[in-house]
Amino acid sequence: MTLHPSVAAVRVPVRATLSALDPGDVVAVACSGGADSLALASAAVFEGHKLGLRVVGVTVDHALQPGSAGQADRVVTQLATIGVDETLTARVQVDGSSGLGPEAAAREARYAVLEEVADRLSARLVLLGHTLDDQAETVLLGLTRGSGGRSLQGMRPAFGVFARPLLGVRRDDTVTACQVEGLEAWDDPHNDDPGYTRVRVRRRVLPVLEDELGPGIAEALARTADQLRDDTALLNELATAALDAARRPEGLDVEVLAAQPPALRHRAIHAAALGAGVPPAELTRRHVLEVDRLVVAWRGQQWVDLPGHVRALRRDGLLVIEGS
Repeated sequence: MTLHPSVAAVRVPVRATLSALDPGDVVAVACSGGADSLALASAAVFEGHKLGLRVVGVTVDHALQPGSAGQADRVVTQLATIGVDETLTARVQVDGSSGLGPEAAAREARYAVLEEVADRLSARLVLLGHTLDDQAETVLLGLTRGSGGRSLQGMRPAFGVFARPLLGVRRDDTVTACQVEGLEAWDDPHNDDPGYTRVRVRRRVLPVLEDELGPGIAEALARTADQLRDDTALLNELATAALDAARRPEGLDVEVLAAQPPALRHRAIHAAALGAGVPPAELTRRHVLEVDRLVVAWRGQQWVDLPGHVRALRRDGLLVIEGS
């Protein structure tokens, strides 16, 4: 019997991701019950068991919607039917006072609990079900926010214990794969709520771009992310070397920094500010450029106030970034 193309489209990258593991290793699959994560879980069971892996299905209940606990129970039942070796439900408390938006706060809570689950299970990998469509939406959102290369490179295929095998797979394929395999996917109401920017991008913006500019927009955006990720990795490596060369016991050597190209100098300042305690979400390009003026356009200005009660100033030929 010929394997359906959509099922193959999901299984092939999952097989490639899992092939680096050893028999007996544990792999966890984060599953919300949506088509993407459900197709991922099914592929992980099929490919993982062939490799002698232990596959654990994990569902996270964010408690943000009525009936969320019941939905988590349904996902656990589905995961058991698919054939995972163990199921696990984690309930998290989303901190609405963190200053993050609801999506970001939920994501932060979810990743934190998944890391705890990975530690508890001694899992080699935690698989996430983000697709090429998710990647395209992320890149487009980064572009509209003017966030630079860090945002335009989109979601990483792997970081820490996490891996995203489906970043090259279209959402239509995960939906079709579930249908072919007889899996009933859950449609999260949040995915249709136009109050969320990402939903508007998904439902309105990307379809308009496809209609007006032709097909392949999502693939092009994802391809851009791949290219920028390689470029950014190299620039970050060079910037780290520049920052290390400028370090002195009391600060950063201004002459060494000033000799660097702007792309490296700005990245070095950004990293130094984060290292001094500036919250990443609050550090903007405007802050970095203001600090950069202390290096390349100093006219005796006193200091630059940064988020997190941090201050940057120039003292005795050094750039000093410290708590204010």
